[in-house]
Amino acid sequence: MEKLTLNAVGKLIPERINNEAVIPFKGVGKYKPTGRKYAPKISSNTDFPLDGNKQVSDLKTALTKAGLKDGMTISSHHHFRNGDLIMNQVFDIAKEMGIKDLRWFPSASFPCHAHLIPYLEDGTINRIEGSMNGALGKFTSEGKMKGTAILRSHGGRYTAIQDGEVKIDIAIIVAGTADNFGNANGVNGASASGLLGFALGDSQYADKVIVLTDNMVEFPCIPWQIQGNYVDYTVKVDKVGEPEKIISGTTKITKSPDRLLLAEMTAKFCDQADIIKDGFSFQTGAGGTSLAVSKYFGDIMRERGIKARFARGGSNEYLVNMLQEGLIEYILDGQTFDLEGVRSMRENSNHVWTSPFTSYNYHGKGNFAGKVDVVILGATEVDVNFNANVVTHSDGLLLHGIGGWQNCLFSKTVILPIPLFRNRNPVILDEVTTIVGPGELIDVIITERGIAINPLRKDLIEKLKDSDLPIKTIQELKEEAEKICGVPEKPEFTDNIIAAIKWVDGTIIDVVRQLKK
Repeated sequence: MEKLTLNAVGKLIPERINNEAVIPFKGVGKYKPTGRKYAPKISSNTDFPLDGNKQVSDLKTALTKAGLKDGMTISSHHHFRNGDLIMNQVFDIAKEMGIKDLRWFPSASFPCHAHLIPYLEDGTINRIEGSMNGALGKFTSEGKMKGTAILRSHGGRYTAIQDGEVKIDIAIIVAGTADNFGNANGVNGASASGLLGFALGDSQYADKVIVLTDNMVEFPCIPWQIQGNYVDYTVKVDKVGEPEKIISGTTKITKSPDRLLLAEMTAKFCDQADIIKDGFSFQTGAGGTSLAVSKYFGDIMRERGIKARFARGGSNEYLVNMLQEGLIEYILDGQTFDLEGVRSMRENSNHVWTSPFTSYNYHGKGNFAGKVDVVILGATEVDVNFNANVVTHSDGLLLHGIGGWQNCLFSKTVILPIPLFRNRNPVILDEVTTIVGPGELIDVIITERGIAINPLRKDLIEKLKDSDLPIKTIQELKEEAEKICGVPEKPEFTDNIIAAIKWVDGTIIDVVRQLKK
């Protein structure tokens, strides 16, 4: 049995995962990396056509020329979200070629990728190292993946590439528009998906880079979010994605009275805490409750005649409307959540595309997550120590990815508006099923029945001491939930580790074990 060691949050972590040594979580800011950034192989102009035309006939030809073989790491980005049409084709080709033991390294996967489950079963794909949603997460929870899944934040993924922890053999980049040299963007063309920031590190560090588009234009493709100097092969296909499917069911303002109450309480809390003031900055995410918070922020800002310096995206129509109205000076966008966001990014120079390098790179010379005044996030569970979980449910199933959630915890004030219970299951527990974010970074829990401020935030406690809001302790909220729902049974797990949760610095903060049947 693999030797285990205790990390800084009291979790037993194996010393090796997928036959590679790992570092246990040491505490926030305690792990200091050494060495130098990873550098890809030198390429020469003699390796490419002198006229700069890198276009090949089809995806299979590109993969063959890139040297696809057993055991390689294939990366992809998720700007098309559930509308991706390419990655299933990539692994169809790998299966057809008899390739085995691949590592898929996506920035995220979606329900459309359930197509790949047979390839995980037959060994075409050994494991996924990236955010998993739905069927792929359930498949992993049942212990069916041959390798161990690794879940990283968006920033952690970029850092892993930059540091050489994950060496990408072939990067697949899909773009709304490209030229045959490889310059590409996601803002133009019938299949525009917005920015391509999640593919930036892949383009810079992968051994081979393939760009696919259904809108091949004459050189130069402007703007170029991906630079052709990093690209090996370009391919024109019939269709790279379905941009209408970047919209999920959560990217609309909630109509639930309870969730609207949560949003209103959140905005009121921020107002009483003196966070909402001229020149402040915020990030509210694209969930229904978070979008409602944006709406209430806008109401307060109009009433006061103030505006925000910037809002951090994921962008959506609600944020775009605030930008156009002049309530926000800039959107610093990390991911486009609807077609209005795509249009705005294309047309408005104050709608700025960013990448994990600028936003969330914790092994660099800073990033701007810490410059955001307040961030509104969700969680599947929190505990009495303010630790939070976003990847597993209380039943133990691995059903979500981390995304940028961990990275946003470094904002100046982190607020989680969450229901006190879901499906008769309390959301506040003695201990979360999986620790994804340490409690010292989570400042406020807002539920429909009360608000808990982290005791570490004495400044917030002082500001809200005379508030008319229902300020309670986290323990009081937990006890109230248990009076209504009872104490839930904890899921039972085997010893088999099916996934590891990386902290932003590349250390292991927790692991997920296989559910007992």
